[in-house]
Amino acid sequence: MARDFRTCRTARVFRPTLGAIRTSRTYDHRVGQQPVLRDVHVATGVALRYLEQGDPAGRAILLLHPWGESLRCFDRLLALLPTSLRVLALDQRGHGGADKPPSGYELASFAADVEAFMDTAGLAAAVLVGSSSGGYVAQQVALNSPSRVTGLVLVGSPRSLYGRPPFAEEVERLTDPVDPAWVRKSLTWFPRFHDVPDWYIEDRVRDGLRLPAHVWRDTLTGLITALVPTDIGTITVPTLIIWGDRDNLLSGEDERQMAAAIPGSRLVVYQDTGHLVLWEQPDRVATDLTAFVEGLGTTAPTS
Repeated sequence: MARDFRTCRTARVFRPTLGAIRTSRTYDHRVGQQPVLRDVHVATGVALRYLEQGDPAGRAILLLHPWGESLRCFDRLLALLPTSLRVLALDQRGHGGADKPPSGYELASFAADVEAFMDTAGLAAAVLVGSSSGGYVAQQVALNSPSRVTGLVLVGSPRSLYGRPPFAEEVERLTDPVDPAWVRKSLTWFPRFHDVPDWYIEDRVRDGLRLPAHVWRDTLTGLITALVPTDIGTITVPTLIIWGDRDNLLSGEDERQMAAAIPGSRLVVYQDTGHLVLWEQPDRVATDLTAFVEGLGTTAPTS
């Protein structure tokens, strides 16, 4: 049965304030390039928030944040991307300014939200860029609907999250309101080897505090119990995999296995970089992402 998305296209549009966006150090405000935040209801039944910047006629790039963060984690990357691209950064369910329903935090649900969002935003296809677990969601979308994914860029993203991580027990003990000290401590799970601005770290603390305890718990459960995308099918879209060689969560062998499982993919290793590749090396990610997109040519649909 065909779905009718006409009821899902109404968006609340507002210009970000100085408090919402770090305009002085983050964004290019030349005419026509000011980013816009929108709230939209999508066919999966949730309201999502997204930021859009760049040329509406440019190739579409959709940025997917990790568990526990928000679209704001892309602030430093957004400032570095060409204004010729149409770039959208999405708050996924439970995170940032998106709805926080009591259920629906399985990998399949996150992937369905992405496709529903693309319908609502008028994106026939896009390059999906996933940071950490955002890349897990991107892989699932590419597996489900390859015609909608022009390319994949997986930044510090796993081949598999199946299994119980060492921090699972403390996540399971979380209650509302989530303790700011715990959120701050959670940011130390993954060592960093490059300087990260203090303001960026404080923004990630704020991201974590916006998640109710059940979203922390249920999203982790959904990720670590999901079937591994590359184990259940073959991803056939052009793929760039970026991995830090000092990642204490994802091994080099895991990343090589993922590259082997995605035909034609390319693995780029960042030296002296940990799991939080986007945090540590936004400049290099922007350069590699831009080169990857330019290498895709001009024939792929964007809207």
